[in-house]
Amino acid sequence: MPRMNQREFLATMTGAAITAPLLARAAKKTDVPPPPMVTLGSTGIKTSRMAQGTGMRGGKRQSNHTRAGFEHFVGLLRHAYDRGIRFFDLADQYGTHIYFREALRYIPREEVTVLTKFQWAFDNLKNSAKLSPAQQRHSITKAIDRFRQEIGVDVIDILLMHNVQSATWDSELAGYIEVMREYKEKGIIRALGMSCHTLVALERAAELDWVEVALTRINPYGKIMDGKPEVVIPVQQRFDKRGAAVVGMKIYGAGRLTDKLDECMQFAQNLGYLDAMTIGAETPEQIDQNLRLMAKYPAV
Repeated sequence: MPRMNQREFLATMTGAAITAPLLARAAKKTDVPPPPMVTLGSTGIKTSRMAQGTGMRGGKRQSNHTRAGFEHFVGLLRHAYDRGIRFFDLADQYGTHIYFREALRYIPREEVTVLTKFQWAFDNLKNSAKLSPAQQRHSITKAIDRFRQEIGVDVIDILLMHNVQSATWDSELAGYIEVMREYKEKGIIRALGMSCHTLVALERAAELDWVEVALTRINPYGKIMDGKPEVVIPVQQRFDKRGAAVVGMKIYGAGRLTDKLDECMQFAQNLGYLDAMTIGAETPEQIDQNLRLMAKYPAV
C-alpha cells in the first residue's frame, strides 16, 4: 500500500472525528415520535409538520436562541434534525442566519426546508414605506444576496416579508415584492409569503395570489394574536381555500400558555387547515415534549 503523507493522515483523522459522532447520533434509539411529513399548500415543498423556530424573544438581530451561543444553537438544531424535524424557521431580525450555517455542517441541506424573513423596517424603521420603489428594490436585492451567503445556501426555500401591518402593505412595499417575485422566477427562492401582526394586514394577504405561505398567529386564547380566534380563523381559512400554505405560530402564545400545552396543541391540530406549525423550543427536552404532544393529538 502507498504510504500516507502527514496532510492526508490528518485529513482522514479529522473526517473520522467529525463522522463518528454523527453516526453515533444516528444510531441512537428514541421513543420520541417524528413529526409527520407534509406538503406546504400548492408550493410542492415537502417538509415536516413541526418547524423549529429560532426567534424566541427575537429582535435587533438576536434572540434567546442566538444569545445561548453557537454551541447550544447548533446542538439544539442537530437534536431537532435527529428527531425528524426538517423545517427550520429563521429571520434576519433574529440574527440566526450565520448560526444556521454552522448547523448545516452537520445537517444535510438537501433534506431540510429553510424559511427566512426580510425585515423591511430595518431600512428606516417607521419610515421604510417612504423609500422609493427603486430604493426598495436595491435594498432587498442586497439583502437576499446577503441572506444566501450568511446561511450558506444557493436557494432559499421560503422567503417571507416580515411583520407587515397596514391594510395597504403590498402597495407600500411594492419595490421589495417585485424583487422577491423576480428571484422566485429565477429559482433562487422556491416560495414567497408573509408574516403579519395585524388583522387588516392578514386580511389583505389573503387576497394576494403571490402569497403562497402565510405565517400566522393562532392559539385558543388569542394571546399575541391579530384578534380573537373566532375572528382570525375565518381569515386564515381563506389561504387554505386558495391553495396557500398556512403555518401556525404563537401556538403556545409566545410562552404565555406553557401551563396549557396539551390544550394548545390539540387546538392547533384540530383546526384542519394548518399545514405546519413553528415552535421556538429552546432545549432538547422542549423539542421532545412538542413532538410527543403532536403525536398525542393527531391532526384531523
